[in-house]
Amino acid sequence: MRQTQKAGAESLKPGAGLNHHLIISEMFMDNSKVFKMSVASVYPHYIQKAEKKGRTKEEVDTIFSWLTGYDKEALQQHLDSKTSFQDFFDQAPQLNPNVSKITGVICGYRVEEIEDPLMQKIRYLDKLIDELAKGRAMEKILRQ
Repeated sequence: MRQTQKAGAESLKPGAGLNHHLIISEMFMDNSKVFKMSVASVYPHYIQKAEKKGRTKEEVDTIFSWLTGYDKEALQQHLDSKTSFQDFFDQAPQLNPNVSKITGVICGYRVEEIEDPLMQKIRYLDKLIDELAKGRAMEKILRQ
């Protein structure tokens, strides 16, 4: 593991030179570390990535809502509470029924082939944020 990662993802700040893919990819070999990470520790990196490409925080929040069923208030509560990815997805009101339409490669892994259900959900989120940053239309990102 890189020395910059030893402090853990919780201590990373947006703009620190690392992105959410690197954070999660570095820990992919040990899923438990990723599962225990707070969504709030990675969320600013999602926002930063989107805004760098001219997209908005509202679009990122729409993706979170579409994927998990959380409304804005519930999402904010989880961010404020520093909920882990494990609890965030375990407590999600409803995973969108169209998640099976999310396909492709993220960080060298085909999302549709990831065997661990929780890691797959995390990678779905990564994939959707990537599509947003690449300029894809929201209708396509949300599989409408």
